[in-house]
Amino acid sequence: MIDIVLMADPRVADLPVEEIDDDVIDVRESTDLLLDGQKETADGAYAYLRRGLVQRLLFAQGCLPAGYRLLLIEGYRPYELQEHYFTEYRKRLEALDPELSVRESFQLASRYVSPPTIAPHVSGAAIDLTLVDSQRTPVDMGTPVNATPEDSAGACYSGAGNISSQARHHRRMLATALEEAGLVNYPTEWWHWSYGDRYWAFVTDQPAAIYGPVRGFGSTSAPSP
Repeated sequence: MIDIVLMADPRVADLPVEEIDDDVIDVRESTDLLLDGQKETADGAYAYLRRGLVQRLLFAQGCLPAGYRLLLIEGYRPYELQEHYFTEYRKRLEALDPELSVRESFQLASRYVSPPTIAPHVSGAAIDLTLVDSQRTPVDMGTPVNATPEDSAGACYSGAGNISSQARHHRRMLATALEEAGLVNYPTEWWHWSYGDRYWAFVTDQPAAIYGPVRGFGSTSAPSP
């Protein structure tokens, strides 16, 4: 498998943010994009995204072959919820391997959950999503959204070889459309794509991110990641 730069890598984490004037909008009220309700909370935080990202998702949807659409799972994530996810997954890794150092568990945890100070979801700059067919039925992508590296034997990695040819075809279809729209993928999670955050800045060789953390609204409840 190719060498993967993780979210916690200093080359990503140390990039500055030069915030632009771009608000966070409720996708449910603004677009023709489909949302799955599995991450819904009382405040609907999961449905909020930066306007610039929403525009690119609409463009990407138009790039898909006939009969396919994007299905959005989770966008904005409150800081406290991101922190909860990161801490709980890190504890799980440390329980599986008590020999892990603090640094090692921090790095390994960032394969699946970004540290909250870096996290694209906290900036409204990331979306977890999949594809559906003309009947709005999710297609085979190799693993469920949010499968862990441990539970999926690494099949959650975007370039994993241990998935069916059909799932590989669907992943390529998704990637082609989203890359055409200017989004970047976090390669440990085939479903995670972003625009404007630190990871996007790193991958696209930008001097700074354009979207930083959004604070002040959103639920602190903690559904399962």
